[in-house]
Amino acid sequence: MINVRRRATLGLVAGAVAVATVTGVTINANAAEPAVAYSAAATAARSDVVTNPSLDIDAALRAAKATLKAAEKGGHRVTVVVLDRSGTVQVQLKGDGAGPQTAESAIRKAFTAASFGQPTSALAGRVTGQGATLRDIPGTLFLAGGVPVTVGGQIVGAIGVGGAPSGDLDEQYANAGTDTLR
Repeated sequence: MINVRRRATLGLVAGAVAVATVTGVTINANAAEPAVAYSAAATAARSDVVTNPSLDIDAALRAAKATLKAAEKGGHRVTVVVLDRSGTVQVQLKGDGAGPQTAESAIRKAFTAASFGQPTSALAGRVTGQGATLRDIPGTLFLAGGVPVTVGGQIVGAIGVGGAPSGDLDEQYANAGTDTLR
């Protein structure tokens, strides 16, 4: 049987964990080891830490909205995806009436553009030939409609569009989104 003192200690610990979970506070399990907080500048100065710039959510949403607006103005029902540099979806907007295949197409086009740092239309010609080619890389799609987003020559994300009747139109709309970030 657990004694009263041990029960009280366990109750306090459980209560502290519950409060920490609800409030988002991190508990330092090893109180003897001081917690070290790094500023962004200190973190960037460390040789074992890399910084990967990416669009913030406001810029990603602004680009996605501009892309969707351009497609709607052109009379096309599309899905727009903005990925960060690591290929993670930041924003996905499915336009009214866009087909179910458009989301996957937009994601894969943006992923391809972010991965290779070029518009997918420029990459399409490089996937021909016998044997293994770029087309064999999982998650890629070599149809026009994906464009990288660069800042200062560095890739920070990508925009992919799926659903217009041609990849050239998808790419035109994706470029409308990148134009809002300049």
